[in-house]
Amino acid sequence: MQSINLGNKESGKIWHRKPSPATRDGIIVNIIHNTSDYLPKVLRFLNVAFDSSGDSLIAGDHQGNIYVFDLYGNRFNLVQRTSQACTALAFNLHRKSEFLVALADYSIKCFDTVTRELVSWMRGHESSVFSISVHASGRYAITTSSDTAQLWDLDTFQRKRKLNILQSVGIQKVFFLPLSNTILSCFKDNSIFAWECDTLVCKYQLPAPPESSSILYKVFAVTRDGRILAAGGKSNHLHLWCLEAKQLFRIIQMPTKVRAIRHLEFLPDSFDAGSNQVLGVLSQDGIMRFVNIQTCKLLFEIGSLDEGISSSAISPHGRYIASILENGSLNIYSVQTLTKEINKPPPPLVKVIEDLPKRKVNSGDLKMKVTSGRVQRPAKSRENKIQASILKQNLTGNFENKENEFSDGLNKKRLQILLKGYGEYPTKYRMFIWRSLLQLPENHTAFSNLIDKGIHVAFLNLQKKYPIKSRKLLRVLQRTLSALAHWSAIFSDTPYLPLLAFPFVKLFQNNQLICFEVVATLLINWCQHWFEYFPNPPINILSMIENVLAFHDKELLQHFINHDITSQLYAWPLLETVFSEVLTREEWLKLFDNVFSNHPSFLLMTVVAYNICSRAPLLNCNLKDDFEFFFHHRNNLDISAVIREVYRLMDTTPADIHPDSMLDVFVALTKGQYPVFNQYPKFIADYQTQERERIRNDQLDSLRERQVVEDMQAEVDQQRAEDEGWYQTQELLRKAEETRREMLLQEEEKMIQQRQKLAAVKRELKVKEVHLQDAARRRLLQPQQDQREMELRRLDDEIERKVHMRDREIAATAKDLEMRCLELEPQKRLYEKNLSRNQEAIAKEMREDADAYKRKVDLEEHMFHRPIGTDQTQNQKTQKLIEENLAKAEQACLNTDWRIQALHKQRCDDLHRNECYQEVAKLLRKNRKKEMEVLNAVMEGEAKKWEEAEEKDFHLKSEKKAAALSDASRRWFLENETHDALENAQHPYHKVSLNQRKTHWDTMEWDLMERVRNLRQRLATQARNRCQTPHLLAT
Repeated sequence: MQSINLGNKESGKIWHRKPSPATRDGIIVNIIHNTSDYLPKVLRFLNVAFDSSGDSLIAGDHQGNIYVFDLYGNRFNLVQRTSQACTALAFNLHRKSEFLVALADYSIKCFDTVTRELVSWMRGHESSVFSISVHASGRYAITTSSDTAQLWDLDTFQRKRKLNILQSVGIQKVFFLPLSNTILSCFKDNSIFAWECDTLVCKYQLPAPPESSSILYKVFAVTRDGRILAAGGKSNHLHLWCLEAKQLFRIIQMPTKVRAIRHLEFLPDSFDAGSNQVLGVLSQDGIMRFVNIQTCKLLFEIGSLDEGISSSAISPHGRYIASILENGSLNIYSVQTLTKEINKPPPPLVKVIEDLPKRKVNSGDLKMKVTSGRVQRPAKSRENKIQASILKQNLTGNFENKENEFSDGLNKKRLQILLKGYGEYPTKYRMFIWRSLLQLPENHTAFSNLIDKGIHVAFLNLQKKYPIKSRKLLRVLQRTLSALAHWSAIFSDTPYLPLLAFPFVKLFQNNQLICFEVVATLLINWCQHWFEYFPNPPINILSMIENVLAFHDKELLQHFINHDITSQLYAWPLLETVFSEVLTREEWLKLFDNVFSNHPSFLLMTVVAYNICSRAPLLNCNLKDDFEFFFHHRNNLDISAVIREVYRLMDTTPADIHPDSMLDVFVALTKGQYPVFNQYPKFIADYQTQERERIRNDQLDSLRERQVVEDMQAEVDQQRAEDEGWYQTQELLRKAEETRREMLLQEEEKMIQQRQKLAAVKRELKVKEVHLQDAARRRLLQPQQDQREMELRRLDDEIERKVHMRDREIAATAKDLEMRCLELEPQKRLYEKNLSRNQEAIAKEMREDADAYKRKVDLEEHMFHRPIGTDQTQNQKTQKLIEENLAKAEQACLNTDWRIQALHKQRCDDLHRNECYQEVAKLLRKNRKKEMEVLNAVMEGEAKKWEEAEEKDFHLKSEKKAAALSDASRRWFLENETHDALENAQHPYHKVSLNQRKTHWDTMEWDLMERVRNLRQRLATQARNRCQTPHLLAT
């Protein structure tokens, strides 16, 4: 199995050599993600999903890192960092490079694996999304949370429909059926509905399951053809529904080890046309079992109790399985390595019938291949051959999957014959044979009583002395040792007991009762007389070993004596660890096949045989450390040769020094209750128990005193730290206050400079405004003056023309008169006087008319231009006054806002100091109250002064305006009256126009007065508001 650590790499190869998964586990590669920081941290994978091709998969960890693994191209790439954990993934969209990820903030995002850009962001869920189902076309997706399911259009990324349900019901899962337009919705009350995708019309509802096998469905799976629905929950039952017939057609009962089902998924097959027959079942123990739903046969399983699976995904073509383990790593399995039942081509249509003899020979050969397990054969005697064949038949015929049963056909002699022939028992039946040899009673009640007493005090801190990586193995070892200690008090003080029991605990970790009884049987029979010299090593047992070694290999023993090597160094390490340190697992199992099949003295002879078989390297050792290393580490030694040597020693050792004369024969544990174990000096054990209790009490007292001292020291350190923190805070506050004061001074200086600049700018603007107004007035008066001059010239020309015409008429008349004089000579003198009189009257009348017309024109022009000039002057003055008042009001508002901000900042600082320093806060509160009162009084006085000044100024301006208006109106009235009197005397028809003009000017006067009053009221209201605002803030 290859393993890869992603670390901080963003891309790279998944494996560096061609993967060759083992048949037993089928793992292609194990992917872990650890940070390469100073303190490395494991980043756990949470979700995994395959794409539609099945050769690429996507996985996300709990920090939001999304990786794409290309199994065909042997590459991985980091495609996105979402900075939050992903709760669901989907990688089978119609755009192959896009994928959907549901995040912890209840949103769903779509990213592109090539550009690594965000394609869309979909929101709408109010709880965590735990499932994303994509339509077969890849254009629609259903996201499911606990309270709602939503249908999305993946072309526009808009929500099409939303499924809302009652909170008391809850949704288990909503998903598309493969290769169809049907949506299946499963709820927590076991109701299952099928809906049409386009119209969302309910097509059917599945009936309720039978009450005899009713379970609450939690997980679901559908075959590729959409015909069979598998459902499971907190039970070992699986329900198989036929969606075409809409009925439950099969209930599968999983093994008793399965108590709850966490995940279901069908394993695709290339040759089953979508009617998948193999179902993967992930149970609560972290093991995923694959069963055939037709034959109900367990095909294979992945995962283990130590490395359990939390979630899993299967590729669409059924070649790979990606599983996330409970430790956060990712395993990729090869299905073809795990089983040959998947993706098998159909049988050929043409079959050949062979001849009968050939078929018999082939079947015989095949049977021989199946039954022959080893090359080594038993002894050549006919009796042994017959016994071996009978045993083989019994083993293959009756012992399959019967680990907890006993067989009356087995006996010790037949097992010993088989053992001598093959050297070891079959691996499949070894545990059963051991239980038969040791005659284990399986006292469940007695063992439960021992377990119920809990963990023994002597083994509470076992992990400190023996740091075992597997927590389960440590827990089983702790329970087994505690049960032994509760059974007999001597075992709580035996230092080598964990070393002796560990190999059996590792072998029987799934059956703690068998493990306890095997160790107990070993202690009673093969550890006889070990505790007579407790707490010292068993000197009598070591003496037996030394006597046997002296008889068979005096040279080796003399070599030990010359180098001061005693039996406590060359024999006792092997016994207290029961050879687990010097042998591999297979060698150790092979050895104990022989140990459990022979007399208890066989174990002691094994120690002697191990030394004799290792005499060559031992004779070359001269240092004590070399001997210690040799007997505590594995050596290049053939265990079969050691076992043969043990049998030779058992047969050739004289009876006077043979250990079997001093050891009792095998005695099995009694049924019902375990025997009393008291083969040890009780007074020593009791004394050690008392001393250990006394030492423990002293340690507890010292720990309590140390804890009190540490608590006091911690309080002193905490108080010191608080004092230092208080002083540092005080210093920081003082510096902050000085900094704020400097900042305020700088701000005030900047404000003054800005005001000066603003005033200079205003003065410049005023000067420019005056100049512009003067220029505008001049431009306005010049056309008026030019127009008046043109009018005067026109009148002069008119008068001259009329005079010229009159002169011409007079001349013509004179000529006529002269012509008529000749005719009317007598009348000349008569009318001469009248003619002169008439000429004088006409000239006088014409002069009066011209003067009157000229006066009337001048008066009208004067009356017309004077109100216009007066109105413009008054408007300009009023506008200037309003602008000055507005500027003053704005300046007053700015000043007030600045004071408000300063007061607000001071108040925030005071509140902050009030929280930290209560005593100082009281004095600051009193001072602040006084300052606020003075400030309020000053501001009120200032506001009143401002209001009074503004009112007086406004009143003065109003009075001036009113006086000016009254004077203008009075003069206008007098002039109008005078003019009316004159006009009435000479031209009565002008009366109507003058009265209309008077009415117009009166209306303008009233409008102007009304505007002045409104402006005065508005300015007074603004002044009152400015005065009230600081007062409210201060209070």
